Amino acid sequence: MNYIGLISCVGLLAIPAWAGSSMKVNSKPNVLMIAIDDLNDWVGFMDGHPNTKTPHMDRLAAQGTIFMNAHTAAPHCGPSRTALMSGLRPSTTGIYAHVFDEDLEKTPAGQGIYLSNWFENNGYKTMGKGKIFHHWAPEGAFQEFDGTREAPRFGPKPEKRFTWDTIGTGTDWGVYPERDEDLPDFKTAEWAVERLKQKHDEPFFMAVGFVLPHVPWYAPQKWFDLHPLEEIETPPYLKGDQDDVPPMARKIAEMLHMPTADWAKESGEWKHIVQAYLATVSMVDHCVGMVLDELERSGYAENTVVVLWSDHGYHLGEKNRFAKQSLWERATRMPMIFTAPEFKGGQSTDGPASLMDLYPTLLELCGLPANPKNEGVSLVPLMRDPKAKWNHNAITTYGENNHAVRSQRYRYIRYEDGSEELYDCLKDPNEWKNLADNLEYEEIKKELAKSLPKINTPWSQHTYLRCNDYFTGKSPEVQK
Repeated sequence: MNYIGLISCVGLLAIPAWAGSSMKVNSKPNVLMIAIDDLNDWVGFMDGHPNTKTPHMDRLAAQGTIFMNAHTAAPHCGPSRTALMSGLRPSTTGIYAHVFDEDLEKTPAGQGIYLSNWFENNGYKTMGKGKIFHHWAPEGAFQEFDGTREAPRFGPKPEKRFTWDTIGTGTDWGVYPERDEDLPDFKTAEWAVERLKQKHDEPFFMAVGFVLPHVPWYAPQKWFDLHPLEEIETPPYLKGDQDDVPPMARKIAEMLHMPTADWAKESGEWKHIVQAYLATVSMVDHCVGMVLDELERSGYAENTVVVLWSDHGYHLGEKNRFAKQSLWERATRMPMIFTAPEFKGGQSTDGPASLMDLYPTLLELCGLPANPKNEGVSLVPLMRDPKAKWNHNAITTYGENNHAVRSQRYRYIRYEDGSEELYDCLKDPNEWKNLADNLEYEEIKKELAKSLPKINTPWSQHTYLRCNDYFTGKSPEVQK
C-alpha cells in the first residue's frame, strides 16, 4: 500500500479507543518517547526499502509530522544518545564515542540537565526502560527506571553463531529465538503497556528504548517469513565506491570487524543479511505497535506528545560496508516523527533536522521553559508549516573535528586534516560522486562550512571505542 493510501486507512482510527474515558487529563501534555537502535530509513513512511513492513510506525507517521531529512548528532550509539539527552553537541563535550553511564557525570555532558530531569524539574513523573543512553541510564536520570548495566541488552544468543564469527561487534544473523517473549524488546514493550494502564495524577515523561535492529540480527521465524528471500532486493552498489573519497574518510569509516559488500556478494550472504535486518525491523515495529495500541486504549492519547527516533542510520552494503560510524548519508539519516494533539498528522518536511533538536522541540510542545544550554533548535515551526523557510543545517560529528553538514540539498564533509567531500543529494542520492574538488561548487562549500562547529573539544578521557582501529588510539580503552 502506498503512503497516501495508508494515511487514508489510518484516518479511520481518528475516533480513538479512549474517547469518553474518565481517565484524568493533565493540563500539561504527557510525553511518550520511543527510541530505536540502529534503524535507518528502511521504514514504510520513508520509502527507504521496497521490502520493508512497518505498519505500526507507519500508523504513527500518519498521525504526526515526519522529518524526512533528519540526522544524528553522531553516527554511533553512545555519543548520539549523550548529545540528545544532554542537549550538547559531541564537539562541545568531547564525547565522540561510548561512555559508561556512571561516568557521564564526570564529563561536560553530565554537568548540564538531562532531558528527563528537565521534565522532572517541571512537575513531570519520569519513567524509562530499555536503551535510552548507551547502556541504560545514569543514576537519577529517571525517577523510575527499569534496567541496569548488568542486565542483558542483546540476545538471547544461540550457543554457536550462524555466520559471522568475529570479536567485539556481535554481528550475526539468523532465526533465533522461537518466541517474541524471549527478546528484551518484547519485555520493554510489556513494561510500557503496564505503565500506560496505570493512573498517573501528574503528567508523565515515559522513555521506551528498543534495541533491535542492532546486531545481532536475530528474530523468530515469523518475522523472517514476512520477507521471503526470493523477494529481497539488495541496496544500490557501486564497485570502488570509496575510490573518490579522501584517505581520511576511508580510515575513519573502516570497520575491520564488520562484513563488506564485496564479501557479502561473493559469499552469497547479502540477501540473507538484508532479510535479517528487515525481520528485526518488523519485530521492533510490532513492539512499537504494542505500546501505541495501549496508548490509544489508555485515555492518555488525547493529551500525549509522541516522538519516535533512531540514534543514527546504518549501511547495509552501501559504500562497501555494513556498519554505522561514518559521515555519509546512510549512517547519519534516521527516522524521526513528532505527534502532538494540536498539529495535524500525515505531513512531512524536508527541512534539515537533527537529534539535537529533539530536546528543545519537546520543551516547546509541552509549554516548558527552554533550556538555554541546548545547542539544538525547536522544530515546532516546521510542524506548523512543513514548507516554512528554514535556515538551519543538520550537523553530524564523528571524532574530533570531523563533521558533516547536511542542508536540504547538499552534504558537505570536512575531516580533521582539512580534506573534504561534497555531494548533491538531489541528483546523487547514493553519494557516488564526490564534488569537493570541482571548482564550480566552491561557493556552496564555503556557505555550508559556515555551519561547522566553532568548538572542537579534545576527546573525553571517559570515552572508549572498540570498533574502529583508527579511533582506538585517540579514544582511551576503558576496561570495566
